Amino acid sequence: MRRIFIVVTLALYWGCSPKTSESESNDSQGHDHTEHHDSTNTSKSKPKSPPKSVMTNIGDNHVHVAYNSPGRRGRKIFGGLVGYGEVWVTGAHRATTINFSKDVKIADVKVEKGKYALFTIPGEQEWTIIINANWDQHLADEYDQAEDLVRLMVSPTKLTEPVEWLTFDIKEIDDNTGVVSISWGEVTVSFEINNI
Repeated sequence: MRRIFIVVTLALYWGCSPKTSESESNDSQGHDHTEHHDSTNTSKSKPKSPPKSVMTNIGDNHVHVAYNSPGRRGRKIFGGLVGYGEVWVTGAHRATTINFSKDVKIADVKVEKGKYALFTIPGEQEWTIIINANWDQHLADEYDQAEDLVRLMVSPTKLTEPVEWLTFDIKEIDDNTGVVSISWGEVTVSFEINNI
């Protein structure tokens, strides 16, 4: 009886323990993806702002955005839930992060390879895109403008179909240029990244 209990216990332990192989945690170009958020949720109730990530290569520069994606749920987003003229974490819970594997230029400002916070200040006519040196922040509680590396003004575009969940997208234009887009509700904004 004791032997059966030990066998069943071991089987349950091995069956429930996470299995990550070297090939799963690193892609063919050697990028470590073990710390990336998993947007798959196996619990019965979906979180209101699930963790998500998007990544792509712009030439040989690996660009990765990690964020929490709130849902619209019938609410007015910009000028309502997210106030105009206020610094926003561009997600929920923690500051959204953007990571570059190589140095880039954003709005003619050099940003060294590494991980940064991505904040925005939404407005009806213009948005401010902010790359901030302190990537590990809760909401905008710890935000300090003195740590901004980039402040870029962009114009929002009205979408023909509303987007239910906050969504980031990264597109490679060519080996040196990419575009990051942020869409939620009825609005999308974009900014360009250039490899150095």
